[in-house]
Amino acid sequence: MGAAGTAAGIGCSIVVTIILCIGGGIAIDRWTDRSPLFTLIGVGLGLAASGYQLYELALVGRTDRGPGPVGKQIARIPNPRAPRDNGR
Repeated sequence: MGAAGTAAGIGCSIVVTIILCIGGGIAIDRWTDRSPLFTLIGVGLGLAASGYQLYELALVGRTDRGPGPVGKQIARIPNPRAPRDNGR
C-alpha cells in the first residue's frame, strides 16, 4: 500500500503541476489579451515540469546518482517494512 500511495501522490502532483501551468497561462492571456500565446507556454512548462518529476521518480533507488528535489521528498517517506530500532 505504501508504494501505491507514493505513486498516487506523484500522479496527483503531476496533474496539479500541469493544471496550474495551463491555468496560469490562461489567466495571463486574459490579462494581456494575447489569446493562445501564454496558454501554449503554460502547456510546454507543465509538460516539462511533469517530465522532470517522472525522471526523478525513475532515479529513486539508484545508488550511482544522488536524488534530486523530488527524490529527496520520496526518500523521506517511511518504509513500514524496514526493520525498526527499538532502542536496543
